[in-house]
Amino acid sequence: MTNVEASLSMLKNANILLYIGKGVLFTMIISVIAVLSGIIIGSVLALVRNYCTKGVVPRIFHTLSVIYIEVFRNTPLLLWIFICLVFCPCPSLFSRKLFGLTSVETKLLFKASVALILFTSSVVAEIIRGGLNGIAKGQFEAAHAQGFNIVQTFIYVILPQAYRSVMPTLVSQVTSTIKDSSYLANVAVIELMSRVKQILSSANRYNGTGNINVSDVFVLFGFAALIYFAINYTLSCIVRRMQKRRRKVKA
Repeated sequence: MTNVEASLSMLKNANILLYIGKGVLFTMIISVIAVLSGIIIGSVLALVRNYCTKGVVPRIFHTLSVIYIEVFRNTPLLLWIFICLVFCPCPSLFSRKLFGLTSVETKLLFKASVALILFTSSVVAEIIRGGLNGIAKGQFEAAHAQGFNIVQTFIYVILPQAYRSVMPTLVSQVTSTIKDSSYLANVAVIELMSRVKQILSSANRYNGTGNINVSDVFVLFGFAALIYFAINYTLSCIVRRMQKRRRKVKA
């Protein structure tokens, strides 16, 4: 049996596939949490940066939002992962065994997720702000004419239009977030890439050759790349179909 065949045989091992499958699950959980939190926080930041420009107190919030966005958006995600790993406090809920992980692993999972949320929200804020800048002032006037207050105007009129206009860019950021979750492997968080690295470190136990071969690297990381591609490509296809259906409905 050649080294390539030995490496490929690892992908037939049910325990390895199950271990990698759990990593995919954690990757998706982390990414969904980061994206949803990023959209909520990013929307607030975008609104504050765009519209809190009059008055002393609103300008303070405007300045804080600008600082937040520019600092996190223009610095590496890996930097914030390590900063959160050292300085971010962990609630008691995440100081115990959860999801089949040890207490140490759940702490790392929480802290790394916080870093991903902080980074993602800053990028999403600028994406949504671009959508807000494309909203005509007449939309505000029309909403006020219907009796909407400022909060209702943003929730029911402005933000839905902004989201719709930036949907392709937002989907692109979602795929980037899923890929960026691989950075968490640097702090031993049990997501997909971390689990692949752990399997590689003990590949000599599974490939039947007694050694870790170069082909093991190509097979395991290639398999991980295919998983990331399948997830992101499927997501892109789903969004494109949704957009086509909306266009047909409008037509």
